[in-house]
Amino acid sequence: MNPVTLLPFIVLIGAMFLMTRSAKKKQAAAAQMRNEMQPGTGVRTIGGMYATVKELHDDTVLLEIAPGVHAIYAKNAIGAVLDDAEYNRIVHGDDETGLDLDGTVVPDDASSLTEADADEDVSDDARIDLGKKAEDAEPKDAESAKKSEGKDDGEADAK
Repeated sequence: MNPVTLLPFIVLIGAMFLMTRSAKKKQAAAAQMRNEMQPGTGVRTIGGMYATVKELHDDTVLLEIAPGVHAIYAKNAIGAVLDDAEYNRIVHGDDETGLDLDGTVVPDDASSLTEADADEDVSDDARIDLGKKAEDAEPKDAESAKKSEGKDDGEADAK
């Protein structure tokens, strides 16, 4: 066989090898992270729930979801083990850095951008009335009234 015809197969096999190798590394790192859990550690489950580890067992872990509320989860359901500062920041809202209030204040709504200045007088005459007036609601003459009688909307005269 010609080596050129075998080249796509060799490249395919090499790509598969590299993908499985990186997947095995990720699995090993996740297993190591789960094995490093200790009681009192803050964790995030794969469902996105934050909790504190209370007890560790072979394949399960007892989590305290809220004070006095406990649930048993599989160790594989732990998505991340968080350090204390990050857990407290997310769950309790503790922010060590604080907010920078010296910056520009942005209003919550756009009313301050659309309000008229106090110097300008906006009269009722300047406003546009988009409502239907009474004179427009009635037909102008009897001939147009005859044409519209007996027809539904969208019907045309057929001759």
